[in-house]
Amino acid sequence: MRKLLILILCLLSTATVISQTTLYQQSSEVNNLMVQYEADRGSLTRFYFVENSPYRRERLVTLYSGYLKQLQQLNYESLPTGSRVDYILFKRNLDEQLRLLEVEKKECDQLKIWFTISPWIYTLEKGRTRAGAVEGQKWAYNMKALTKDIGDLMKSLEKDSSIPINLIRRAQGTVKGLQAALKSVHDFYNGYDPEYTWWLPNTYKGLDSALTAYAQLWQKRSKAAPGGKDDGSGIIGYPIGKEEIVRQLQLEFIPYTPEELIDIANKEFAWCDAEMLKATEQMGFGKDWKAALEKVKNTYVPPGKQPEAIMKLYNESVDFLKKNNLLTIPPVAEETWRMIMMTPERQLVNPFFTGGEVLSVSYPTNTMDEGDKMMSMRGNNPHFSRATVHHELIAGHHLQGFMSNRYKMYRNFETPFWIEGWALYWEMLLWDKQFPQSPEDRVGMLFWRMHRCARIIFSLNYHLGKWTPQQCIDFLVNRVGHERANAEGEVRRSFVGGYSPLYQLAYMIGGLQFYAMKKELVDSGKMTFAQYHDAVLQENAMPVSMVRAILTNQNIPKDYKAEWKFYR
Repeated sequence: MRKLLILILCLLSTATVISQTTLYQQSSEVNNLMVQYEADRGSLTRFYFVENSPYRRERLVTLYSGYLKQLQQLNYESLPTGSRVDYILFKRNLDEQLRLLEVEKKECDQLKIWFTISPWIYTLEKGRTRAGAVEGQKWAYNMKALTKDIGDLMKSLEKDSSIPINLIRRAQGTVKGLQAALKSVHDFYNGYDPEYTWWLPNTYKGLDSALTAYAQLWQKRSKAAPGGKDDGSGIIGYPIGKEEIVRQLQLEFIPYTPEELIDIANKEFAWCDAEMLKATEQMGFGKDWKAALEKVKNTYVPPGKQPEAIMKLYNESVDFLKKNNLLTIPPVAEETWRMIMMTPERQLVNPFFTGGEVLSVSYPTNTMDEGDKMMSMRGNNPHFSRATVHHELIAGHHLQGFMSNRYKMYRNFETPFWIEGWALYWEMLLWDKQFPQSPEDRVGMLFWRMHRCARIIFSLNYHLGKWTPQQCIDFLVNRVGHERANAEGEVRRSFVGGYSPLYQLAYMIGGLQFYAMKKELVDSGKMTFAQYHDAVLQENAMPVSMVRAILTNQNIPKDYKAEWKFYR
């Protein structure tokens, strides 16, 4: 009887462990709070949709402050590592949202003289949300007055060239919000409410047209803002400066200065140079690596054959991953990725194919001129693509997205150091595993690795105020071997394509973080490749140092700061 009781207790204990393991595979003590927060934030931002309005800002301050207070009521010291990570990153996000709202308020206050028209429009939309009564004649009078006010404001704005770019961008968002508010009112009442339909439609059109002209003037001002100028490249951006770079690095738990990151990039570049010379010599070009690169570029496939070439590389890549048992590939992930052809317009800022669940193929179309066609084909040759098919599909972006939709979906800690760093890490690992089959393959893979080093150097030098966009373009052409049009597209998307200032450096730096963690966990024998890679993908997106904290089960403090020196 006693033995039976012991056996039952053991089984119950085992069941509890299994249950806890399953629970933590998808959840944490912070999960419920974060799910509620995302739902509340979604509801509130849909309701308070008017960008930069005080009603929206005040309500979001209350939201973020309230969840911050709830989070701090959790007993941090009792939490396991994964839950501590959720706590730290959720708090980081809430603090950052509150900071951004403080910046928004400060900038809106500085712009008050340019938006004397705003209060009445905000009040009108606020009343509309609860079916306020229409005062047609009064509203028409006010709209006409606001239309005239906008004309006066535009005359003053034409003469003022001192407004900094941050305020110009805030003004552009504010005008957009005002137009959205007015449209909401108009769509709600027009044709339905007789008084509105009698008094307002034409007056509304006049005010909306005036706001459109005001928005266009702010756009014109953005091209002539202090600190921004065209250096001949046609690319006008605004460097953020060292202090802001360091602040953003701290948010990503990267304990290096911009200068130290540039030094890391130069060391990695030196490795690439040495390997490029080896491959160049094997191709019979001595030390003329640019001649070897030229030969590789000219291996492009004919128009219409690029999808077929990509499929060949994809099949080789996935077969290699499986043969070497590098990670688990769910059958549905293999089955469901798909291809589209990239438009000529998008190729201006994305000269190379991009991926995820949808692989967007960058290759010439009939509307492109001859020069652009040749640069597109040369820049997307099979040897270059050998490094990037697995980056964009499996085990890179497509598999990342696939797994993120299935594990710990509540984690909203997206970062380019995880997204791009993981995909770049696979380029490093497959190089080590001898995935390139010929010197031409190695030249192609090294081209991309040099490109990632160059991204760190040119993006940081630009944001430190040391380089112009044209210098960045020339650097990519001369130092990496880019086609000039492709280099221009790369720099354009880096500085005016909506990417964060750290995005371009995140490829190599994030990759080096995952590579350092591989050394720590796999090379030491603590985990197999498959265990390591599967574990990373099942934690979802977050700063890489936090992935490491979970996989190594660190006892991280509540006030955790960037400290992991991953580069040796």
